[in-house]
Amino acid sequence: MYLVHNASPVVSYAHALLQFCYSCFALPFVFHLARTMRRLHPLRLRSLLQKLPVQCLSTATQSEFPGPDMKTSFPGPKSLELIAAMDQIQETRTVHMFVDYEKSRGNYIVDVDGNRLLDVCGQIASNPLGYNHPDIVATLADSAHLHLLANRPALGCAPPAEFVNLLKSSLLSISPSGLNQVMTMMCGSCANENSYKAAFMHYRRLQREQLGIKETIEDVETCMMNQVPGSPQLSLLSFQKGFHGRTMGTLSATRSKAIHKLDVPAFDWPAAPFPSLRYPLEENERENRQEEDRCLEEVSDKISKWSDKGCPVACICVEPIQAEGGDYHATPYFFQQLQKIARQSGAVFMVDEVQTFGVTGHLWAHEGFGLGEAPDIVTFAKKLQVTGAYMKQGLRPDRPYRIYNTWMGEPSKLLVASAVVKVIQRDNLVQLAKESGDVLLAGLKDLQTKYPFLSKARGAGTFCSVDCDSPQRRDSLLKAINSK
Repeated sequence: MYLVHNASPVVSYAHALLQFCYSCFALPFVFHLARTMRRLHPLRLRSLLQKLPVQCLSTATQSEFPGPDMKTSFPGPKSLELIAAMDQIQETRTVHMFVDYEKSRGNYIVDVDGNRLLDVCGQIASNPLGYNHPDIVATLADSAHLHLLANRPALGCAPPAEFVNLLKSSLLSISPSGLNQVMTMMCGSCANENSYKAAFMHYRRLQREQLGIKETIEDVETCMMNQVPGSPQLSLLSFQKGFHGRTMGTLSATRSKAIHKLDVPAFDWPAAPFPSLRYPLEENERENRQEEDRCLEEVSDKISKWSDKGCPVACICVEPIQAEGGDYHATPYFFQQLQKIARQSGAVFMVDEVQTFGVTGHLWAHEGFGLGEAPDIVTFAKKLQVTGAYMKQGLRPDRPYRIYNTWMGEPSKLLVASAVVKVIQRDNLVQLAKESGDVLLAGLKDLQTKYPFLSKARGAGTFCSVDCDSPQRRDSLLKAINSK
C-alpha cells in the first residue's frame, strides 16, 4: 500500500480504508493525503467490503489488478538509484518512489521496481478515476484532439475554437447553483490567489461606488510604489489549521503547518478558530453549538478589530472540511452563520473546494450546508484535472488584464475534465460516494470501539477520518503499511 507522510499530529486512517473499498468500483475519489493508514492489527476489512453495494461496480477500469504485489523492499533499488541521480539536480526528500505509469492501472500504482501498490495517495488527492482510465485514454487518443495536445495556447488572448464548448461540457455542466462565471488557472494555489485578487478588486469597486468617486491619479501612481491608496490596506480572514496554497497571498491565509510559512514574508491578515467538534455528534449537540458560536464570535471580533486598525476584511475564505489541517468538520449551522457575517460586513464569501469536489455525498460540499444563497466564489482543482474558480457576475473584473497570465489554464486538461465529468454522471459516482461513505463511517465507528487508540470517527460521504492517539503510533503504522 502506498502512503505518504505529511507530519500531521492527527492521523486520518479512513481514506486508506476508502481506497481499499474503492478497489471494488475503481474510483479513488478522494484521499486526503498523508495522515492515512490501513492496517491496525486485524481490521476486518473484508467485512466492510462485503457491506458495500454490489451495484457500485463501475466501467472505470477494464481489468483491475487482483491486489498488491511487493517484489522488493520499499522504496526499491531502482527507485533509490533514480532518487540519488535526481538529488544531484534538485530537492528529493519528498520523493517516495519513481513510477511506471504505463503499467499502473485502476487503483494500483506500479513503481520502477515492479512493486504494485494500492494507491491511497491518489497523486495528492488529484487522481479522480484511477490510472489509465479507458475513457480518459480514449479521449486523449482521439486524433481529432491532437492539435490541443501539440499546441498550448495563451487562453487569455488566443483560445482554440473548441474552448467555449469544452467549458460547457466540463466545468459549466457542473457549476454550483447561482455561479455563472468561471475562470481557469494553473493550480489550486493560483486559483485561490487570483480569487483573492478578484475579491479585493470587487471590494474597492464597491467602496468607490458608495462614495461616488473613481480611481485617481494618486491611486495609479501609489500602487506602483506599493503604497496606499493605490495599494489599499485590506485583509482576508481565513481559519486556523486551514490550507489554501503556497503562493504569497495564499500562504498568508494558510495556517496548517509552520514548515510552509517559515522565513516567508506574510500579510497582516486575521485567522479565526475553526470549530473543534466533539464526537459522536448526536451526543454533543449542545457543546458543539457552543463551540461553533465561540468561533463565530471570534470571526466577528476579528473583523471589527481589523476594521478599527484600518485594514478591513474584504474576503472570508473557508474550506468546507479542513483537509490538510486534520480533517476538521463543522455543521451546516456554522457555514450558514459565517455567510451571514460576510454579508453583513460587506466581505466576499469564498469557499475553497479544491479538496472536497465530489466526495461528500454532494458534487460540491457547500451544497450540503443549506446556505441562503450561493457563495460569491468557489475554487476547484485536483480531481477535476483543471483548476480555477466559479464566481458571481459581480465579481468579474471590470477591465481586461486585471486577472491574467500567459496560459490561463490548459485546454487539453479540459478534455480530460470533460471525460471525468461524463464518467461521474454516467456511473452515478457521487451517490456511490455517499452510500460507500455511510458504510465506511459505520465501520470506523465500529473499529474505534475495538481499538482504544482510535477516536473521533467522522465524515461526510467518503471524506471520513478517525484520529490516532499519537504521532509515534502513526509513524510506526505508516512504516509498516508501506511494506505490505
